[in-house]
Amino acid sequence: MTNDAHDASSNTPQASCKIGAGPHAAAGPAGKHPAPPCTLVIFGAGGDLTKRLLTPSLYNLTVDGLLDDGMQIIGVNHGERETKAWVDDLGQSLQQFAADKKSKVDDKAWQWLSSRMEYMAGEFEADDVFEALKQRIDKTSHGNAIFYLAVGARFFRPIVERLGKAGLLKEDKEREGNFRRLVIEKPFGTDLASARDLPAHILQFADESQVYRIDHFLGKDTVQSILAVRFANAMFEPIWRREYIDSVQITASETLGVEGRGKFYEQTGAFRDMVPNHLFQLLAMVALEPPNSFDAEAVRDKKAELFAAIEPLKRDDVVFGQYEKGGAGVGYREEPDVARDSITETYAAARVFIDNWRWAGVPFYLRTGKRMTTRRTEIAVQLKRVPFLMFRDTPVEALTPNVFTLRIDPAHGTRFDFNVKVPGPTMQIGAVRSAFNYNDFFEEHANVGYETLLYDCMLGDETLFQRADSIESGWCAVEGVLHPEGGPLPVHGYAAGSSGPAEADALLARDGHAWRSLQDAE
Repeated sequence: MTNDAHDASSNTPQASCKIGAGPHAAAGPAGKHPAPPCTLVIFGAGGDLTKRLLTPSLYNLTVDGLLDDGMQIIGVNHGERETKAWVDDLGQSLQQFAADKKSKVDDKAWQWLSSRMEYMAGEFEADDVFEALKQRIDKTSHGNAIFYLAVGARFFRPIVERLGKAGLLKEDKEREGNFRRLVIEKPFGTDLASARDLPAHILQFADESQVYRIDHFLGKDTVQSILAVRFANAMFEPIWRREYIDSVQITASETLGVEGRGKFYEQTGAFRDMVPNHLFQLLAMVALEPPNSFDAEAVRDKKAELFAAIEPLKRDDVVFGQYEKGGAGVGYREEPDVARDSITETYAAARVFIDNWRWAGVPFYLRTGKRMTTRRTEIAVQLKRVPFLMFRDTPVEALTPNVFTLRIDPAHGTRFDFNVKVPGPTMQIGAVRSAFNYNDFFEEHANVGYETLLYDCMLGDETLFQRADSIESGWCAVEGVLHPEGGPLPVHGYAAGSSGPAEADALLARDGHAWRSLQDAE
């Protein structure tokens, strides 16, 4: 995450599949420069992640002029295949991606990128594959390499081990700026024990500074802007504390079901999939202490402090749910590759407390679920109610609470709910809403969310990547829910297309709170 200053005009982002002047027509967006040359090795080159996210992101970086002419991409995957067939397949997917966005691929940009792509067939656990990679990378003038593990978690350990044994993770100290980096997709473990075991294994072959644990939520501009909203505006930070804030709600709801990922979901569930990583990352962005700078370690140190202060969750802090057949489609148990008696949760709500001076006593309510009434990712910060005594003679039963909402997806912006006097001769209070939408001020930035993460990895900027100690603290906070005393937590049914199970409403009602309605207009 760069710390460049931009004015409104120079900060205009590029569209996802922009028709433009082609690669390297300019030095890239204002304040940015091309990343250093490197070889990007993608393990899992034939997978969905490479097609849907990595290739469009690399293309967008090409259009923006942010890739060096020395860039090379090697795709490693099972099965023999010609490079041309692999590249053509990715090109067709990119064309479809552009069509879905009502755009068109810049042929010159795609030609520049695709000419630097090479396919290598091989098993992820075969030593000869890594020897061949070493020969290719050693032949480059720069010797820089990034190894992207776009594979299932079961391959993390064997790939890292073979990279290390082949010497591919060793940086050449005699080459100025030489780097070897390792990018790992979640899951970073499935519980506390595995979250400790995986880093211990990786650190046998690489330094922590070489490991980039990627969370695509942090690639969203609207997530990164949380820090700017908090720390670049004097109106927010003075009241961003327990003396003024009543509660915080973090929502990540989806209208889709598991969409053919039944096998994965049966092993994972909504809680493991979303809470210790994505939702905790949003919690960290909204709750961390101000860092001295946006230097990577300054920000990550504050995140680590925050995660370490999360109180361990207990049984009565969490509600699990599973969608059932309703107006919005089939139930979870009717999905392909799902057991007919499955007790896997597709919805999870949690009440989280942070035991530090800023947030002690303030509940953070987290919820995520599939097949819900609305697709929405947002953070709602509710301020404490003002004294009502002076308004006792006005025709209002209660004042509308002030709520500041950071809208992340699909709407991008902020919203503030507050009270004003209704025009007329008497003191009558009415609730109003003020909203800011990014699209009203900036050109729409239709990217896939990986562009910033890939670019930062090439630059060596670790700000948006997770550190091992933070990951361990996150799993530590939820260990009592994953392995609870008294047996597994109950899983409550909710109708597909609804706002979740009634038990989740009761979780907040115990504290005198209620979920923000998912039916409200954006």
